[in-house]
Amino acid sequence: MSVDVKYRATASATGGRDGRAKTEDGSLDVKLTTPKELGGAGGEGNNPEQLFAMGYSACFIGAMKFVSSQGGPKVPSDVSVKAVVGIGPRAAGGFGLAVDLHVSLPGLDKADAEKLVEEAHKICPYSNSVRSNVDVTSHIV
Repeated sequence: MSVDVKYRATASATGGRDGRAKTEDGSLDVKLTTPKELGGAGGEGNNPEQLFAMGYSACFIGAMKFVSSQGGPKVPSDVSVKAVVGIGPRAAGGFGLAVDLHVSLPGLDKADAEKLVEEAHKICPYSNSVRSNVDVTSHIV
């Protein structure tokens, strides 16, 4: 598969789940902390699943807006997406993710909302990246 890259983001992490992660341009710099549920100390800081959830939420809204700009249903100005990202052991070994996307499209009828979400999954880079590897469930709320 070939991608005509239009933009590249560069970030790095040190110390793993109990370290730091930051963008190369310095616009984002976060302390990382392993959640207690994964055997860490918890506390102040973020984890990769939270960062993934934020990115997927924002990107999915962008994908819905793109679909809308191509003649799809109109995206309301107060659209929101909440991504719930879970992590745990896989039956096949290693660890895996599961994602629930809660999509709020106030004022849009259910059929149009479902169509918009379905089409957005076809073009969203996050959805395309995890397809067949991560269980993603969409909920229109």
